[in-house]
Amino acid sequence: MEYLDNLPPMDLMRSEKMTFVQLIIPVESAHRAISYLGQLGLLQFRDLNDEKSPFQRTFVNQVKRCAEMSRKLRFFKDQIHKAGLLPSPHPASQPDIELEELEMQLAEHEHELIEMNSNTEKLQQTYNELLEFKMVLQKASDFLVSSRSNSTVQEREMVENVYSNDHYADTASLLEQEMQPGPSVQSGVRFVSGIICKSKVLTFERMLFRATRGNMFFNQAAADDQILDPSSNEMVEKTVFVVFFSGEQARTKILKICEAFGANCYPVPEDVTKRMQITREVSSRLSELETTLDAGTRHRDKALTSIGFQLAKWMNMVGREKAVYDTLNMLNFDVTKKCLVGEGWCPIFAKAKIQEALQRATFDSNSQVGIIFHVMDAVEPPPTYFRTNRFTSAFQEIVDAYGVANYQEANPAVYTVVTFPFLFAVMFGDWGHGICLLLGALVLIARERKLGSQKLGSFMEMLFGGRYVLLLMSIFSIYCGLIYNEFFSVPFHIFGESAYKCRDSSCSDARSIGLIKSRDPYPFGVDPSWRGSRTELPFLNSLKMKLSILLGVVQMNLGIILSYFNARFFGNSLDIKYQFVPQMIFLNCLFGYLSLLIVIKWCSGSQADLYHVMIYMFLSPFEDLGENKLFWGQGVLQVILLLCAVVAVPWMLFPKPFILKRLHTERFQGRTYGLLGTSDMNIDDEPDSARQHQEDFNFSEEFVHQMIHSIEFVLGAVSNTASYLRLWALSLAHSELSTVFYEKVLLLAWGYENIIIRLVGLAVFAFATAFILLMMETLSAFLHALRLHWVEFQNKFYHGDGYKFRPFSFASLTDDDD
Repeated sequence: MEYLDNLPPMDLMRSEKMTFVQLIIPVESAHRAISYLGQLGLLQFRDLNDEKSPFQRTFVNQVKRCAEMSRKLRFFKDQIHKAGLLPSPHPASQPDIELEELEMQLAEHEHELIEMNSNTEKLQQTYNELLEFKMVLQKASDFLVSSRSNSTVQEREMVENVYSNDHYADTASLLEQEMQPGPSVQSGVRFVSGIICKSKVLTFERMLFRATRGNMFFNQAAADDQILDPSSNEMVEKTVFVVFFSGEQARTKILKICEAFGANCYPVPEDVTKRMQITREVSSRLSELETTLDAGTRHRDKALTSIGFQLAKWMNMVGREKAVYDTLNMLNFDVTKKCLVGEGWCPIFAKAKIQEALQRATFDSNSQVGIIFHVMDAVEPPPTYFRTNRFTSAFQEIVDAYGVANYQEANPAVYTVVTFPFLFAVMFGDWGHGICLLLGALVLIARERKLGSQKLGSFMEMLFGGRYVLLLMSIFSIYCGLIYNEFFSVPFHIFGESAYKCRDSSCSDARSIGLIKSRDPYPFGVDPSWRGSRTELPFLNSLKMKLSILLGVVQMNLGIILSYFNARFFGNSLDIKYQFVPQMIFLNCLFGYLSLLIVIKWCSGSQADLYHVMIYMFLSPFEDLGENKLFWGQGVLQVILLLCAVVAVPWMLFPKPFILKRLHTERFQGRTYGLLGTSDMNIDDEPDSARQHQEDFNFSEEFVHQMIHSIEFVLGAVSNTASYLRLWALSLAHSELSTVFYEKVLLLAWGYENIIIRLVGLAVFAFATAFILLMMETLSAFLHALRLHWVEFQNKFYHGDGYKFRPFSFASLTDDDD
């Protein structure tokens, strides 16, 4: 035991030792002190104003100012994005400015940008109207000219052939009246011209037809140019239309429908000379507006570019200021003493750094009074803080996703670094697929610096964060693939010749019959001659199933051993005597014994049926084992192990609750009565008072809790061991899927002489390998390995009821903003 105590501590085995501290900061140095602590990032403040709303806190006005500046900066960022400009990733080096000066600059820039946007919007609207007017004049002129020429021909035909009577004007239709010569106003036919969105044309025409009861003629033509929509800033396709009608009532209806559909109507004179003159004037004004708009856009882009050079620096500055004032709002403000009082947690190793930062803040702010920093006792448990690096952080996140470790509790991440990728590889074992995963992991690691500075999608961000997990998973997959001797399901003679050969020269099918053992066993992994043999599946099933049980028992024993180190660290001897010891006895008397039988059977080459041995160990423990006997004294040993396992169950269940009750009674016997005579003491306010301890301890609750824990362990020992058989099932499924794709797709296609069939088969094989075996199977094996760690391994010792250490840090603030 002394040897264990003298061992050097592991970095990740226990969380960092924390201490609860109090700060008393003079007002004149408070802002600078919090800023220096934010740069250090090693102190987690506790909110002392939790009962106050955000609007009742001391520095609420400063927070509002910072929020308003953040809104303006987001507005600048949106404007830069809309203009198609890129903010400079490296801000220009300019002297630092104060927050008040920055606030004035931001207000000026915002006012200038809003004014420029308003002017540009008005000019763009005028430009759009003139452009629409120009297109309406062009298209409507074509309609009117064609209508006039058609009317001349129709008039001549009507005079010569058909309409020779005097009553024609009374009976002619609206379209025929339109085609008569002379001014349209004299004949009663009028028209409305305009432009409308192309997507609304069909509905618009149908509505006009119904409103006028068919007494109208609708002409349309697609506009030559797309028009910029100022509201959405997108180019929109539009259609020019001309509606011929008769009567003032119809005109009123048509104009209302145009207004409802958002169609813009423009007056087009019938006189050709006037149309040409108006067209020239519109074109002249359009060219002037284009020049003005271009000049305005250049001026606006220049202003946005100058803002973009400083945008990142300003956003960082405002974000830091807001975080500082939010933190100051968590402190108690004492008006009489002119100081702020704060409390929080920090690692013990950071005390010297924090004191140095506070002294620097006092000196830089020219304060006459120093900042008081002292350690206090805390009632609440400390936060959990593990110092991780790029390699270990992903494994720590896997554990934290289940639950954050209690303070100073044994950390499963230490062992997860190795056991997680190894159990994944047991299910994914194929060194061809492992090489593919390895190449992907190496690409992510090689481009680590570039990808780390970019904003990635959710999937790529998850993949990049787990790049080192993927690296170890691929390396272990190659190792297990070499043991299984599978390269895309194909075996290779890597480590020498097979131990089997044909019995004689007449052996025609060496894959299935006539094989005899001729030399020493294959030196590493599965002999390639098992591939394709009649006993391949029974052999591999037996091998992988037994390996799964061995790995499961080893990992569950590791979990129970870690519970011993937890109990020893926290000085809980009851957990060692009445939980660790009976749990080790129960698990190893049953499943540890099964693992021993597996190893003995492998070493001796016995044909004993282990199913029969384990079943009849419970049903008839005194029966003779017969041919299933593996070693001398096995029957006696089985009886002893069974009795030990039976005794371990009440050992776990009964002693601990009764011992706790006795200790509690002895500890507080007589003290409760002694406190009755003290009237000046409030017992409820004292954490160590007898009354609170009396209320905290409940024997029936403790007994029920222990009973649940014992039953859960006994049943879990069986179910958890069976759960590790997923290693066998997933490995078998991966191997069989890989075999099916290789034999039924690639080899089948390669059997044809046609090059096209071969290429198609190769493409299908590559697609199935990439998306099914390398993506879906990887995800499946990952999730099953996750389950084995969270449930089967961690439930033996890990509580996970803690909370993370979240210090006030400008670095984490930048990550959140990005």
